[in-house]
Amino acid sequence: MEKDTKLAILIDGDNIPSKYIKEMMEEITKYGTPTIKRIYGDWTKPHLSKWKNILLENAITPIQQYGYTTGKNATDSAMIIDAMDILYSEKVNGFCLVSSDSDFTKLATRLREAGLVVYGIGEKKTPDPFIVACDKFIYLEILELEEDSSNGKQKEKKASIDKITPKVIRFLKHTVDDVADDDGWAFMGDVGTLILKKQPNFDARNFGFQKLTPLFKSLNQFEIEERDRSGGRFKLIYVRNKKK
Repeated sequence: MEKDTKLAILIDGDNIPSKYIKEMMEEITKYGTPTIKRIYGDWTKPHLSKWKNILLENAITPIQQYGYTTGKNATDSAMIIDAMDILYSEKVNGFCLVSSDSDFTKLATRLREAGLVVYGIGEKKTPDPFIVACDKFIYLEILELEEDSSNGKQKEKKASIDKITPKVIRFLKHTVDDVADDDGWAFMGDVGTLILKKQPNFDARNFGFQKLTPLFKSLNQFEIEERDRSGGRFKLIYVRNKKK
């Protein structure tokens, strides 16, 4: 986590289930300090009642937005206007947009154009345009599965994780090649950075692994090498495509 990264957390209350709040807030702290935390919705509607009970304990400020016109999403408009106000206030240097709605694609693009980092969080139904508009996109289902696995609910986890297909393996091999040295070795940190640039929603947890290194180790197509780091107690991890 970047120590100086101050994040504005903007949640689409009409679009995100309240059951994810605990895991979601814990995940966000990995990337920065939540400085502004707001959730948007029409709080007169019964479907938001579950949110009301957990806002106070998570210090999230509810923003009331009435639906003035049938068929129009006033919540989206309120979030976008607030995001631009926060951008120009220069109080944060990053945003976390919590929604599965593609209407925030342009907002994410605009915030990144301004030089701010943008993290997206939403369900797996989130359309690709919003996902690729973010620097990194995290699926809420994966966060929930982490909590479930700690409670022994392994069956649900196995049914929900993505399969490592030949397409995924080709993607990983090409990425390793892109940052490899003349001997074919690539620093795992560089591989992870390029993976996110290419595919912001790529996450080892989607495939049942906590980190990228164990994911690579599980695949026969790659070699892993640990190298001593001068003056450091942690080893540097390198990966290489196995030669045929």
